[in-house]
Amino acid sequence: MASGNDPAGAPDFTPHRPIVMIGPMAVGKSVMGAELARVLGLPFIDSDHKIVAKHGPVPRIFAARGEHYFRQLEARAIADVLDSPKPKPVVLSLGGGAVLDSGTQQLLARATVVYLSADIETVRERITRNTGRPLLAADPVATWQRLAAVRGPVYARLADITLDVGQANVPQLVERLVGLLAEESRKENP
Repeated sequence: MASGNDPAGAPDFTPHRPIVMIGPMAVGKSVMGAELARVLGLPFIDSDHKIVAKHGPVPRIFAARGEHYFRQLEARAIADVLDSPKPKPVVLSLGGGAVLDSGTQQLLARATVVYLSADIETVRERITRNTGRPLLAADPVATWQRLAAVRGPVYARLADITLDVGQANVPQLVERLVGLLAEESRKENP
């Protein structure tokens, strides 16, 4: 598989669209997104961090106003980044449930969407420690599996690129992803 990098390690392409990381909770969207942005020299935006900066901690939002209210804030935060005729190249990491919003799904057409997939064994340790993830409060493993199964077809439908994060570390995954993004860019701009 092509690495997408030149011998000096710099990517051999320049993204012209936003790159959006989607997938279940705890697959590494924020960590991978931040590293990808660093490698590509792009700004990194995490939709959850945007919400927290403006409205406070996610668990507090869920407790005070509920999941529906949180999803409205999330959709607005994503629209702030993607809702323009030609959105700027950035790397944007979305919360696991963000893709359920139909408006967000439409905005993702303006981006290159990367679905980070994983199985329960890959994320088990991350979701069983206290993570502040309100949807995983009761039974993290069963809830994660249920949410991943329900949302999986949506992730797959929206994705331009799917990357299994199970068998590699972040630098290896980002290198592989840069190569896949370069291939995708060549298809979009032959």
